[in-house]
Amino acid sequence: MTEASTGRVLVVEDEPDLARLIRDYLQNAGFRVEVRHDGAEAVSAVRDFAPNVLVLDIGLPGTDGFEVCRQVRTFSDCHVLMLTARDDEVDKIVGLSLGADDYVTKPFSPRELVARIQSMMRRARFAPTVAGQPMDEPSGLIHQIGELRVDGSSRQVHLSEKPILLTKTEFDLLASLAAHPKQVLSRRQLLDMVWGDDWASDNHLVDVHLARVRRKLGEDAANPRYIHTVRGIGYRMEAPA
Repeated sequence: MTEASTGRVLVVEDEPDLARLIRDYLQNAGFRVEVRHDGAEAVSAVRDFAPNVLVLDIGLPGTDGFEVCRQVRTFSDCHVLMLTARDDEVDKIVGLSLGADDYVTKPFSPRELVARIQSMMRRARFAPTVAGQPMDEPSGLIHQIGELRVDGSSRQVHLSEKPILLTKTEFDLLASLAAHPKQVLSRRQLLDMVWGDDWASDNHLVDVHLARVRRKLGEDAANPRYIHTVRGIGYRMEAPA
């Protein structure tokens, strides 16, 4: 059992057979797992169980997965992997914009789901890479770009001395950009840095999460101060002139 395979996973899925299948695969992979079947139970279970990863079905009875994600993000920065029954881009974007880290479309392979969760656990700490080569450990590294301060050791962000609260994924994206000021990083590079080069996903992850970071920094995408879009390529971080 690898270190990345240990941790707590909360599965919220209203189909009992599927919930049991996911639970069994995760337990066999070494995770401690709890299961809930509706949204109302899910929010309190996140508080009580404090999972590292929340596997959250969108189509829950009563309180749906979107609302659960919204509520969870007010008090927890656990990884959130959403399950959607439709390959609907709108559902995916809405889920990501509410703070989910990624999504899996049903039907899916339980082995793929376990692999996704293991990858999430491996990136629980910021460890960016460039061209496949790991950077120095971020412990103690502080990036000061204008009035924006990104502290890799404490994983804290301040703008003009005001703290900015980010999720793990949001922090890792911002820290990746801050570690390479004035350098254009493609969406693929950012995916590799934050999610890992074995992550089979699309560029919506980068775009939606950085949109959330911008909002928290009070940025206007049309007239950015720190995070600049390089059309057709990716993003660049630069201090205001």
